[in-house]
Amino acid sequence: MSYVDEVYEYVVAKNPAQPEFHQAVKEVLDSLRVVIEEHEADYKRDALLERIVTPERQILFRVPWVDDKGQVQVNNGFRIQFNSAIGPYKGGLRLHPSVNLGIIKFLGFEQVFKNSLTGLPIGGGKGCSDFDPKGKSDREVMAFCQSFMTELSRHIGQFTDVPAGDIGTGAREIGYMYGIYKKINNRYEGVLTGKGLTYGGSLARTEATGYGLIYLTEEMLKANGTDLKGKICTVSGAGNVAIYAIQKAHELGAKVVTCSDSTGWIYDPEGIDVDLLKEVKEVKRARLTEYAAARKSAEYHEGKGVWTVKCDVALPCATQNELNLDDAKELVKNGVYAVCEGANMPTTPDATEYFQEQGVKFVCGKAANAGGVATSALEMSQNSERLHWTFEEVDEKLKGIMVNIFKNLDAAAKKYGMEGNYVAGANIAGFLKVAEAMQAQGIV
Repeated sequence: MSYVDEVYEYVVAKNPAQPEFHQAVKEVLDSLRVVIEEHEADYKRDALLERIVTPERQILFRVPWVDDKGQVQVNNGFRIQFNSAIGPYKGGLRLHPSVNLGIIKFLGFEQVFKNSLTGLPIGGGKGCSDFDPKGKSDREVMAFCQSFMTELSRHIGQFTDVPAGDIGTGAREIGYMYGIYKKINNRYEGVLTGKGLTYGGSLARTEATGYGLIYLTEEMLKANGTDLKGKICTVSGAGNVAIYAIQKAHELGAKVVTCSDSTGWIYDPEGIDVDLLKEVKEVKRARLTEYAAARKSAEYHEGKGVWTVKCDVALPCATQNELNLDDAKELVKNGVYAVCEGANMPTTPDATEYFQEQGVKFVCGKAANAGGVATSALEMSQNSERLHWTFEEVDEKLKGIMVNIFKNLDAAAKKYGMEGNYVAGANIAGFLKVAEAMQAQGIV
């Protein structure tokens, strides 16, 4: 049995009932076989792979808080500090009732390589709680956030672990968490990113993941002799990533005709109206039915169906494993040219393999959605230097990072005889930097 297969069996045995984590590890290790075989004796001697698939620290804690009726509620809190070989742990805090240890470990594992790809000195981590902010009052959200951060604060710091927002954790939640962190520790430091602009936040952070996705997609298309101008795009999701990916795609001449939320999806053949979508989702926090009611050209459909629409470029921006093999077959049948992931692992392994077999240009999320964490790292830099860069300065740096990510993963794929396999290229480029740092620092 090869070292890769041994380590995958080790992961499954040591982490039972965590299918998302198993999936993420398998996808990365399979694409690294050619690299690992070159260094198998050294890696095996040092148990490098066993160490890279095992979090440095797993923190689990309870989060008690009082609702508006005076009833005490209890949620679970998690922080996975996965790998600090190249910098302090960095990764978002997800608030959603579906989260569990396996999901947060998969996200933290992916974050290690995503952060490495940015070229910035940040390690990988992720956090979450099964608290659902939807339907809660501002006071209830504040009560939860203050309780959550009261425990988490003892495990983080600007040189240790710098969390950020994620699904369910927006500007409101980050503000409440930062306020109580500052009170507990009596320090004004850049311990969280995604902060408000009045207290250390960075311009362009809200737009960063969506913009970064489009910058990388455009660079990938250019490398293959085309661009976004005139392309029809389908997007899933209706959060920050989706909204600002749609906005930037329109700026570059594409037409995005779909978006979705947890209950249904929109098809708008005239192109998604970004201002209306922002009004519905960012201001009213409403369902997409309100978008359809306000726009004659839009059709609202219950359930799932974004990937049935004919398109040139598909951009899954919602959540993990949302695009399955049947969806992939439908997209290929309708002539899709490229798929770039705006969410974390939104495409199932069999769908990814099918796209690659059919010659569809496919870029995985650890590369394509790295714009958010890259801009978070830029926020950390501004905090450390007590500076505040303009939107244009941050956006220019973000674009440069995303272009370099594509160039590096493309070069890695070519170097190891897998030209056009952008998944393998991303995993190889991200892994090599982390592996070298781990070996240099000894057995820790």
